[in-house]
Amino acid sequence: MTRHPWFEGVPTPRVLAHRGLVTPGDASTGVAENSFAAVAAAHSAGVDYVESDCHLTADGVVVLFHDDDLSRVTGDPRPVASVRALELEELMSGRGGLLTLAQALEAFPTVRWNLDVKAPAAAEPVGRLVAGHGERVLLTSFSDERRRAALASADAAGRGIRPATSAGSETIRRLVAALALHSRRRVARALEGIDALQVPEHQRRLRIVTSRLVAAAHEHGVEVHVWTVNDPGDMRRLVGLGVDGIVTDRADVALRALH
Repeated sequence: MTRHPWFEGVPTPRVLAHRGLVTPGDASTGVAENSFAAVAAAHSAGVDYVESDCHLTADGVVVLFHDDDLSRVTGDPRPVASVRALELEELMSGRGGLLTLAQALEAFPTVRWNLDVKAPAAAEPVGRLVAGHGERVLLTSFSDERRRAALASADAAGRGIRPATSAGSETIRRLVAALALHSRRRVARALEGIDALQVPEHQRRLRIVTSRLVAAAHEHGVEVHVWTVNDPGDMRRLVGLGVDGIVTDRADVALRALH
């Protein structure tokens, strides 16, 4: 099976900087997740992969922002979708700086991006923006529908390599059910067209990351990345189980623990 370029040339276990890197010292000065400063810090720490999130502003700009609204990060209760990019830039000016997706792709040309499409309206513009950078982009979403829409948009733009992709929630549910039924056929169908499984170790009382899941994924050429893991002991334990990547808030800690 031919591997997507997103995976090539970087040794496992992969360290994915979750929303960039904000150390306690940076947080004390007001630096926020997904900001320009957070991504720059991850890049400076030596990270190859940055995990981030995509929303669409009122004037149609794709920005790196996790929440639906601004309250947790800026104290402003409005939805991201109701604020224009320039106003959001002003709100983020003391929090590490707003980073649009277009700026991120240009300012960090060696970073490999793991982009979670958070809003339905963002799917088409995200796909269009990453179309010329597909070799260093993985598209994902909790919604398989949004994930596929972003991939279709990238395909329609027709500029180079299609981005890699990881499974949405429904695909993961089908995979877990197939494993429980010991159905190799259903496992294969669930993993068709998937490059990675990016999952929590547990979902409520259900354990997601098991040796069976890792083995089944690897049998079909699919990697397993676990989020969000900040304890070095847990990182090493999961890698010992065969996990290929760790999504972490402390990429600096992970690089020391795993490489």
